[in-house]
Amino acid sequence: MKTEFKYLLLIILLSFGLSSITLSLIHLQSFIPQFFTLAIVDSVNPCTFVVYTIFLIALSVKGLPKRALYTVGLAFIFAVYASYYTLGIGLMILTGKIPTTWAGYLAIGFGTYEIITGLLEKSRTVGKGKLRKLAFSSEATIVGGLILGFAVSTTLLPCSMGPYIVFNTIISKMKALAYLLLALYNLIFVLPLFIILFAMGSLSESKEFSRAMVRHSRELSIIAGILLIGIGVWVLFKF
Repeated sequence: MKTEFKYLLLIILLSFGLSSITLSLIHLQSFIPQFFTLAIVDSVNPCTFVVYTIFLIALSVKGLPKRALYTVGLAFIFAVYASYYTLGIGLMILTGKIPTTWAGYLAIGFGTYEIITGLLEKSRTVGKGKLRKLAFSSEATIVGGLILGFAVSTTLLPCSMGPYIVFNTIISKMKALAYLLLALYNLIFVLPLFIILFAMGSLSESKEFSRAMVRHSRELSIIAGILLIGIGVWVLFKF
């Protein structure tokens, strides 16, 4: 457990530290609070924890030893990162054609939507049945983890597209730098998956932690919505 905690701490420091240093070096210090807000709102998302709970339950049924669990889990996280990054490139191309100020209206719109769905306790996760079937049918191997990780990214995007579309609209005008910022954003996005994988003492604790986050989905959605509206107001005043 001590070794896992060291790995986790290193990943967290690298994610936040590298992002802060990079944004400072390219003279975007004023964007650091908004950058982290959007990335964290995207990552601490009920849909992410629903998907990961299904994944962990599937692994527990297969009775994987801890070393194999970490290997398959890391393959899953890598696949989510890679596919979410690729989806981000597509969003950048699309949003690059619209004015940056639209990001403000989009943020306010998505923020309002998140608050409403949170108050109504309405799930935004799509295809849970198909995802559950895929998770339990996939082999508990690196290849299986990769396949499942790529598949779930299409499930996560409709749920968390608000912050991601807003972020890509803002950075799409930054040309080559946008690809670097997108890579850093996605490091923050996958952090909860690393935390669940490494920070918990056992697979059962990991599942319970993930389920606890799902139980608080209402509060998470409302907070995320408020923060998104705040980002929207900032964009409208800034641009």
